[in-house]
Amino acid sequence: MKGQRFAGRLAQYGFKKVFDSIDQYGIKKGVDQMGIDAFIKHCARLAGSTGAISGLGGAASMIVGVPVDLFNNLAQQFRVTLGVIYDRRGTYTVSFEECMSIVAVSVGVEAGMIVTRGLLENIAEKLLLRMGATAGGRLIPVMGAVIGGTTNYLFIKRIGASMKKLSF
Repeated sequence: MKGQRFAGRLAQYGFKKVFDSIDQYGIKKGVDQMGIDAFIKHCARLAGSTGAISGLGGAASMIVGVPVDLFNNLAQQFRVTLGVIYDRRGTYTVSFEECMSIVAVSVGVEAGMIVTRGLLENIAEKLLLRMGATAGGRLIPVMGAVIGGTTNYLFIKRIGASMKKLSF
């Protein structure tokens, strides 16, 4: 019950805030300079770094690190999504609603859903479940850093791979 309320609040306010904080022109420049595969790898490394930091010191750093890690993971997932859209279409200005529809497909939410609070909650729940699956391992210092960093890195790499397979 609490998880659903948190996911709802995260979806309602957090996703839009994260999306609005992203410099879409900067993504265009990054993709143009690096190419899409290197851009995805760069985003994965950024996500991996916060995953490692949030698990480095055990429970104490996890309390502060997990929200920062979640924010960064969302930002990197959105950046990868926007990067692939730009790579495919040649346009770097994408609306929040369109981006969320594509993010939903990339995390396995039904493609036919309209961007509504329910869709955003669905995405938030999937992301929170993924974050929670690795949270236990992050309680162990050093091992938590390896688990957090590796999990985040692979998650963003997989998002990039699945985004590249989509046709939009």
